[in-house]
Amino acid sequence: MHSPIYLKNLSLSFPNKNCFEDFSNQIYPGSCIAIIGRNGSGKSSLLNMLRQKLSPSSGEVIIPEDLCVGYVEQTISDFNDLSGGQRLNKRLSEALAQLPDLLLLDEPTNHLDKHSRKSLMQMLARYRDTLIIVSHDTELLRNCIDTIWHIDNNKIHEFTGSYDEYMREIKQKRAAIEKDLALLKREKKDTHKVLMKEQKRVKKRKGYGEKKYAGDKLALRAAQAKGQTTCNKSNKFINDKKNDLLEQFSELYIPKNIQPKFSLIAENISSSNLLSISGADLGYAADKIILKNIGLSLGGKERVAICGKNASGKSTLLKAILGQDEIFTTGNWHLPRTEHIGYLDQHYSNLKSSLSVIEHIKKLRPDWTEIEARRHLNDFLFRTNEEVMQLAANLSGGEKARASLSMIAAKTPRLLILDEVTNNLDLETKEHVIQVLKEYPGAMIIVSHEEDFLEAIGIDHTLTVVDGRIIF
Repeated sequence: MHSPIYLKNLSLSFPNKNCFEDFSNQIYPGSCIAIIGRNGSGKSSLLNMLRQKLSPSSGEVIIPEDLCVGYVEQTISDFNDLSGGQRLNKRLSEALAQLPDLLLLDEPTNHLDKHSRKSLMQMLARYRDTLIIVSHDTELLRNCIDTIWHIDNNKIHEFTGSYDEYMREIKQKRAAIEKDLALLKREKKDTHKVLMKEQKRVKKRKGYGEKKYAGDKLALRAAQAKGQTTCNKSNKFINDKKNDLLEQFSELYIPKNIQPKFSLIAENISSSNLLSISGADLGYAADKIILKNIGLSLGGKERVAICGKNASGKSTLLKAILGQDEIFTTGNWHLPRTEHIGYLDQHYSNLKSSLSVIEHIKKLRPDWTEIEARRHLNDFLFRTNEEVMQLAANLSGGEKARASLSMIAAKTPRLLILDEVTNNLDLETKEHVIQVLKEYPGAMIIVSHEEDFLEAIGIDHTLTVVDGRIIF
């Protein structure tokens, strides 16, 4: 059992942004803490402070001298001959072999297949030493932690309890504030009505007032202003209370909704057969076959998930459907035309770093006016001039996801292929992706290991790659 770790008045800032400030806490042996927050909020940096690899902008981290720390990074650059999931398993095994007092994991479920995810979560649920995880994985958050540190609005908010309890509390507080704001709005409206009524009454009795206060104009003016003064005091009270509620509301941030409108370029999106593959093999050469005897068909509005262990051939199948020359194929392949297929991966390779957000849309839709392009981007939360003019190279992870989705919606393909699109996404952006994909009108093939995500977007069928074959 290690001595407590002390965090004293921690702040983190960079030249272009503040992440969080003035956070103090203690980490006791056996704690299971999840650090959550939007992309770029400082989660990984906080882990690096605990590793003593990054100094805070102010404050200090006090680590016991004999503390053994195990760490698994988000992006593992070693072991190039292994798949992403295999790299994670190897790095985690190395970290656990140290018998660490404190285990730090940065997005550990990225790239993991279903079996590996289950094994990892079982291991974490049994882990008895101190565990701190950066994660956007709701299944992991629900099952493996007892404390949440949420970085939001330049603060770190601590909550003791489950993730579902935390989200329920936020929504309840938000609903209560919304109710209070609605009551204030009604109160202000009622106050205004009273003022109008009083002014009308005073106007009707003006002659009486002039007679009553004859020779004393100051008294007359004071009587006429009495209602206005009372109203102003009431309005000030209402506005002060409103500002206080809005400040509380900003600390209970819940993602804005995206309501996409799709612009179809492919004719006749219907339930008829869109794709069929039969008697097919594929690999990287005739003597390097990965999948054999493939049989697959897809209707025009059908949604299919492809699952399987890491390095089983899932992404290779997607490359074959995309018509990439590096893939060797045999058999019968009936595929949509290339221009009718959209591809979205975790790296957002459909974005060009030298183009701005709006330039991407204008290039796709030269028939749209500037106003039409901006109206389309507004639906994807690119609303200010600075936002639409940002270069893709300068976008955050969440902004890249929204920009890529806006391109899919601007020129909607008949078939959308998605490869591990939720890796590294914060919970806000993941919800945006779900909102868009739920409304997408065409067919979809998706590789993902996240069952909650697949259920949320309405998958029709799941295919599993096992021992070089596709099992329905």
